[in-house]
Amino acid sequence: MSSSQYETYETYEAYGPTAPYAPPAPGGYDAPPADLHAAETLAYGVHVAPGTYEDTYRPAYEAPPPRTAQRAPADALPAAVGGRSARRRRARSAERSDSTMRRLVPQALVVAFLAGGTSAFVAKDKAIELSVDGKPRTLHTFADDVTELLAEEGVEVGAHDVVAPAPGEELASGDEVAVRFGRPVRLTLDGQRREVWTTARTVEGALEQLGVRAEGAYLSTSRSRPIGREGLALDVRTERSVTIMADGRARTIRTNAATVREAVQEAGITLRGQDTTSVGPDSFPRDGQTVTVLRITGTKEVREEAIPFEVERTEDPSLFRGTEVVERAGQVGLRRVTYSLRTVNGVRQKPRRLRTEVVREPRTRVVKVGTKPMPTSVQGADGLNWQSLAACESGGRPGAVDPSGTYGGLYQFDTRTWQSLGGAGRPQDASASEQTFRAKKLYVQRGASPWPHCGRRLHG
Repeated sequence: MSSSQYETYETYEAYGPTAPYAPPAPGGYDAPPADLHAAETLAYGVHVAPGTYEDTYRPAYEAPPPRTAQRAPADALPAAVGGRSARRRRARSAERSDSTMRRLVPQALVVAFLAGGTSAFVAKDKAIELSVDGKPRTLHTFADDVTELLAEEGVEVGAHDVVAPAPGEELASGDEVAVRFGRPVRLTLDGQRREVWTTARTVEGALEQLGVRAEGAYLSTSRSRPIGREGLALDVRTERSVTIMADGRARTIRTNAATVREAVQEAGITLRGQDTTSVGPDSFPRDGQTVTVLRITGTKEVREEAIPFEVERTEDPSLFRGTEVVERAGQVGLRRVTYSLRTVNGVRQKPRRLRTEVVREPRTRVVKVGTKPMPTSVQGADGLNWQSLAACESGGRPGAVDPSGTYGGLYQFDTRTWQSLGGAGRPQDASASEQTFRAKKLYVQRGASPWPHCGRRLHG
């Protein structure tokens, strides 16, 4: 008995229904044939004439059909030797059929198992066309979905990459999977800078993908330039319509100029001297914009201007309240100012100050302000009609001054008389109460004579 897990079968010489009987070889029927490899091998699928070979295969679960014993004809019974030979051939044929069945059953099971495994293997295998950044190739894979396929092929995708079908989609044999990597583009479009991502591999493709109108546009690089994974910087100025107003005439041009100055030059207009434009010459010209050329002529003019002085006030307790005395007169300063006088398109503009030079500094005016309480009573003069006298002399106005400038105040004091009575500065600068007080003192000294025409009203 063999230790193998498979049963060992002997090899027998092939027999056919029409083969002539041959005596057994020396050693009996169990001896091997003289030449094992001399038997004919039929190719699979070759048609053989019926009856040439006997089909001895049957499934293991199918029992061989029962054999029916046949009696030999009466005239054959005397042939004893011939009968024994026939019986021996029938027994030998039955033995070989049973042995052949035992040998073919395990082989059939193995073939069936391998056939089923091969079918499952073939069903899992898929032919996929994978295109990575425009480079296609056909491959076989057992991946169930796009994510597994990319992982098998070592293709890493990021947030800006595009995969179609999307990751996670199931795969079937014959599918096409495309991967397009994103590329950063530092785009300056018509003066506006921004960073965008594109899966295009050339500048022209990126412009189409971004929806940029490239016809008539200025490009900082060739349209056919490839874009690497690291990206590139791209400056694009699209063609725009700009109207230039100059010298009483309008010119509309199509331009991709970077500045207003360039657009003006393309319109055939020259800026001379102080000429400029209504918008900044270095600004970006927008589509539909109207730019006016300003023809400027101008001169410079120097003017001298006064610088007003400041007033500094200090309190003085020796002066009556309401009295102010100028201790130091102020002085006006002087400055020299240079102006630009311009004429724009024939219209004179407001002078523009260019620079200032101080010729003389102003001097501050110093004024003393009295804080001493003013007395209102003078013995011998309190009961008189001072209001009527003031109305007659000055119309009742404390700051009144006569046409000659000699007399001032309610009672028309001259400066010398005023100061002799203790007043400071000019009488018209003092308060009404102080002027009345000084007038009472004057009346005590000289009576109504200082007011020859209105003095009589004091008693009226």
